[in-house]
Amino acid sequence: MATDGIDRYYGAGDLLDPYLDAAIEDASKAGILVSAIYTPGVGHFGHSYWQTYWGQLYLSKLSDKTGGESYDIGFTGAPVAFAPFLDNEARRLNNQYLLAFLAKPPKKSGLQRIKVRSEVPKVDLVAPEEVYVPTAP
Repeated sequence: MATDGIDRYYGAGDLLDPYLDAAIEDASKAGILVSAIYTPGVGHFGHSYWQTYWGQLYLSKLSDKTGGESYDIGFTGAPVAFAPFLDNEARRLNNQYLLAFLAKPPKKSGLQRIKVRSEVPKVDLVAPEEVYVPTAP
């Protein structure tokens, strides 16, 4: 997605944003890895350092938690072109692997922390921090 990441319902300045947490949980339940390209909004939201700072933090948290990638430009304005970000994302998608594992079903459905490691040195792995695990049927 290309967005400014600003939460116009909850506001900014708090990493415990309930709408952000709900988006992370919904994406995780659906198995969606979210990648985001930051692009400034319009009006006050497009040039407020405070808002753009938190918008980029929210996008970074959403991407990190779901296993995606967040692309930002700092605070200098809109990117010249999306092509470099889209090219990078295409490389990531062309080099992805599906990892399957069995999780012990909890008493209550919810997100469970995972850690993905490799025995191969100098490998950069990107994966969700948590996965949704339903209760046993």
